[in-house]
Amino acid sequence: MTTMSESWLPISPDSPFSLANIPFGIISTPDNSSPRPAVAIGDFALDLSALAAADGFSKLPSPQPSLSVFSKDTLNDFAALGNAVTSQVRAYIQNILASDTPYPDVLKSNESLQKSVLLPLSRVKCHLPMRIGDYTDFYAGINHAFNVGTLFRGADNALQPNYKHLPVGYHGRASSVVVSGTALHRPHGQILANPTAKPQVPMFSPSKKLDIELELAAFVSKSSKLGERIPAADAEEYIFGLVLMNDWSARDIQAWEYVPLGPFGSKNFGTVISPWVVLPDALAPYRTAALNADDREELLPYLRESSRDTVYDIPLKVQLKAAGSDVITTICETNAKNLLYSFPQMLAHHSVTGCNMNTGDLLGSGTISGKTPNSMGSLLEQTKNGKEPVALADGSSRHFLEDGDEIIISGACGKEGGYVGFGECRGAILPAWMPE
Repeated sequence: MTTMSESWLPISPDSPFSLANIPFGIISTPDNSSPRPAVAIGDFALDLSALAAADGFSKLPSPQPSLSVFSKDTLNDFAALGNAVTSQVRAYIQNILASDTPYPDVLKSNESLQKSVLLPLSRVKCHLPMRIGDYTDFYAGINHAFNVGTLFRGADNALQPNYKHLPVGYHGRASSVVVSGTALHRPHGQILANPTAKPQVPMFSPSKKLDIELELAAFVSKSSKLGERIPAADAEEYIFGLVLMNDWSARDIQAWEYVPLGPFGSKNFGTVISPWVVLPDALAPYRTAALNADDREELLPYLRESSRDTVYDIPLKVQLKAAGSDVITTICETNAKNLLYSFPQMLAHHSVTGCNMNTGDLLGSGTISGKTPNSMGSLLEQTKNGKEPVALADGSSRHFLEDGDEIIISGACGKEGGYVGFGECRGAILPAWMPE
């Protein structure tokens, strides 16, 4: 009997791209610069456009999707087919890659086709997987919310009165969401050199408190109509898949601008996501209870879910590679289950006013933190707003990020040989841009 860890392809036991995973992305290669759909498997990308052109989906059970979705330069058309179809395609790909595949003639015994459709990951360039029309960032990490609230308002007033009643969020900037590996310039903005001075007069400066935010994010698979709302019970059908996300944050710009309407320039200069979209089917074995599972009856009915297991048990890691150093330091280890709200709840709340959702919309979870310093998903928390440095393995330390620093976020669940992972969400900081 085939298990989802057994493939005729050589797959390293510590690969996040096991047969149990099969995440979808968009790739190009030096000899074919056209972005096109692929899945990651072991150390390879399986080119779905080339597979479709070679009639590799001929054994896919009916109803078959139009193969034109595999020639697009984003996954939007594929995602819009709906979860039933995308799940079927994922299962079919697992079958043709399995060691005892029922369809050996499709790929396993077809060495010439293997050479054209199985591309080493080291040779491919990854692109944004979806065309993102809108991006909304939530604040569902309750430990992060409490830690930050305590820093600025004290423990007794750390959480605002609304926090345990609704998923707090703000509308982000879709145009500056970029794929892993994209370097970003340190942003300029208005900051207060001395926040205690009277009167408070800002200066224009590059951010001196540049930070990270460890998040998960979900892509919306299908559209809803203006004026209609998506019930929490149906919202899972609108989730195409998940990626890792780093919501870079300029804390000093944020401190001056966020009252009364929230973050703006402190967030819109760049958000990095991992390139491979992990489908809910792959994560299903790792569902676990949300932090509000025992308080569901206290929520208004439109946010109530029938299941307790609505978030995912995914170990997450943040590493920092200091400028000018080859030494990498793990600065955070936490878990995706540290969320008060699930993505279906976020989607239900987002649409409760009648706001229409579109294929490719991106929903960020908010910073995911634990309760201990080394499990906090931002430097703001770890350093207590710059008061206590974080020690790095090369002997240096950080209060906030310096130019040339690189952040690497990773996450995977499962066990050796059958990991379900996201790969890396990586980005470096360039010096602030200056006009020539």
